Amino acid sequence: MIIKEIRAKSVLSASKIYPYVINPYAGCQHACSYCYARFMKKFTGHREAWGDFVDVKINAPDCLRADIRKKEKDTVWMSGVCDPYQPLEEKYRLTRACLEILAENGWPAAIQTRSPLVTRDMDIINRMAGTEAGFSVPTADDSVRMIFEPLAPSIERRISALDELHRCGIRTYAMIAPLLPGAEELPALLAGKVDHIIVDRLNYNYADALFRENNLGDFLKDAFFSAAARSIAADCARLKIPCRTVFNPL
Repeated sequence: MIIKEIRAKSVLSASKIYPYVINPYAGCQHACSYCYARFMKKFTGHREAWGDFVDVKINAPDCLRADIRKKEKDTVWMSGVCDPYQPLEEKYRLTRACLEILAENGWPAAIQTRSPLVTRDMDIINRMAGTEAGFSVPTADDSVRMIFEPLAPSIERRISALDELHRCGIRTYAMIAPLLPGAEELPALLAGKVDHIIVDRLNYNYADALFRENNLGDFLKDAFFSAAARSIAADCARLKIPCRTVFNPL
């Protein structure tokens, strides 16, 4: 792992998903095999494999203080092309510092992570009106998780963290994305721990090698994604969990 401390010119950027996004890190230690954020290498100039580098924007809090003075208040995504709670956050605490600044200025955030480290910051998140914290949970089967994202926290730990956040009074959600085998079991495990669920399919761009190596071609096809999404939607309706599918099932 090549870790480099850098200084950014700004950190609060426009986003197509939420009004704004903050990425305190460039690169991600979780190194998920299907991650769309791999495209960032074209802009950062890294030759290392995705997951082998992280640039730490050590002045991110200072940049944010300057940035929010120039912007209209709105929701900030934490984060778009990195996990804001990847292991380095325990040392650098940049995500925590940025959330503190947002809280002080009354800005809401949409937090998306795979790491239970987010529970460390419940004291700040609870002060941020309009803020929610969510986990990417692509499957209920941890052996499947190990194929696609072996360096990320276990499914059990993610669901436990969602429960802790929810019981603390924080609005929570789960991104069942990308849909992987075993995802159909998630609604029952998430019931009472999330306020809503979002479902999306796998992006094939970075998964082809995994298909070949693990004989997944028969499972991860359009028919699988459609059937899994319909099953999850039906179970969510039965469990009274608001659920939104962001692709069109067959």
